Amino acid sequence: MGGVTRTLVAWCPDWPVVSAGLGAEDQAAVLSAGRVAACSAAARERGVGLGMRRRTAEARCAGLVVLQRDEALEARAFESVARAVATIAPDLEITRPGLLSLATRGPARYHGGEEPLVTAIAAIAGEAAAVTCGVVSAGVCVGVADGPFAAALAARRNLVVPVGGSPGFLAPFPLGVLGRPELADLLVRLGVPTLGEFARLDPTKVAARFGPDGKAAHRLARGLDARPLRTAPPPAEYVVAAELDPPAERADIALFAGRGMGDDLCARLAGRGLVCTLLTIEAETEHGEALSRHWRAEVAFGAEAMGERLRWQLDGWLAGTVGEERPTAGITRLSFRASEVAAAGGEQAGLWGGVTEADRRAVRGLDRLRGMLGEGGVLTAALTGGRGPADRVRLVSWGDGATKEKDVGPWPGRHPSPAPALVHAPARGAEVRDRERRPVEVSGRGRLSGSPDRVSVDGGPARAVVGWAGPWLLDERWWDPRAGRRRARFQLLLEDGTAYLCFVERNRWFVEATYD
Repeated sequence: MGGVTRTLVAWCPDWPVVSAGLGAEDQAAVLSAGRVAACSAAARERGVGLGMRRRTAEARCAGLVVLQRDEALEARAFESVARAVATIAPDLEITRPGLLSLATRGPARYHGGEEPLVTAIAAIAGEAAAVTCGVVSAGVCVGVADGPFAAALAARRNLVVPVGGSPGFLAPFPLGVLGRPELADLLVRLGVPTLGEFARLDPTKVAARFGPDGKAAHRLARGLDARPLRTAPPPAEYVVAAELDPPAERADIALFAGRGMGDDLCARLAGRGLVCTLLTIEAETEHGEALSRHWRAEVAFGAEAMGERLRWQLDGWLAGTVGEERPTAGITRLSFRASEVAAAGGEQAGLWGGVTEADRRAVRGLDRLRGMLGEGGVLTAALTGGRGPADRVRLVSWGDGATKEKDVGPWPGRHPSPAPALVHAPARGAEVRDRERRPVEVSGRGRLSGSPDRVSVDGGPARAVVGWAGPWLLDERWWDPRAGRRRARFQLLLEDGTAYLCFVERNRWFVEATYD
């Protein structure tokens, strides 16, 4: 199939637990920011789930072993697994500790096909993980499909998807596997619950309705990855390096010497409107040994994330558990190479235009805070599709690339411009009466029983209405009696200059938002 690369993904389930030396039979959970980030199979059987608070997890599973997450430990242990797999397929990429991928073309030919390659990698990776982490067994799931996205899902089921079979394999999966919760929620509300149904939509209309991010997600649903694995040597343009004199034999010394490389590389790419999506970390030793590892970004690398990967990699190289594979001399040179770049689409411009150094410092600070609090610990607002002002804003995890407007398509019944300054969540109850002091009611056809004259919000004093506009009728999900809603929106201007966006539902008035 054009546009895809046959890809193998090796996934170590529950790696944060395994890397801490605990097996599937141990009742254990790893916490990040006070919530369960990973748990063992035995803990899951007792009702422990991801995102659960510690107290709830311990209540469901008596005797639960609780550990704090140590991503440096996870990366250091996984380096041994990557080294083992590299003896079979050297040109691999690490997406995160516990998950790596590689193009199958060369290794599969050498081993006589994809099935023997899967068997070999599962065996050598599982053995390396068990020895490194000190567990009886460490199951490694391996999947092959057309492209990294389908292969990652195939790894969950230990499947080799036939060539050209990725669209059919992907079709039953829910939209949540795309990693775009706001897009998935919108599509489900529009009656599109699976990847197969999403894939059947016209690509041109999807691009027009949902923009570049929707277009990329649609390609994934159709089995066409937004980006193939890198199969050619990385370009030489975007490289920053640091010379170490004297050579560094400890990870902390080497890390100190290379601390500014991430800032330099990000600044160089930002000047060209680019971000790094595949980072190659390279090191040379005094004895001429060359060390290299590719890290794949799930979104894009910032300077803080690059520094974090460097720390993990240096720990794996210089303080690894497999002593005979450590370098025989100190490191004399470190380098970052942006082996793959993409257009910077989600970076917020500065107040007076451009991206300032203060903006970059803020981004680095938020990246650092996210690292401390865990995924989902730092949220930012993103615009999305919807008819009401509360529907058009969602909180998304910082750094997932979803901060720009995802949906600019037409929404009949959307509240009129200008946008209000303050959205009330939940909406505030109100009473609107006409000149005869009778409640103003709205019929199903949008006819008013009288003109709004006075309004009281949350039981407060009644204030005079000096101007109003509407109604704008809204009839959402009329085919679903449980989820459907019928509303009429109004704009009310009060005598003190306050302006409200209101809606009427079942002849009850609510203040939805306030204008500046």
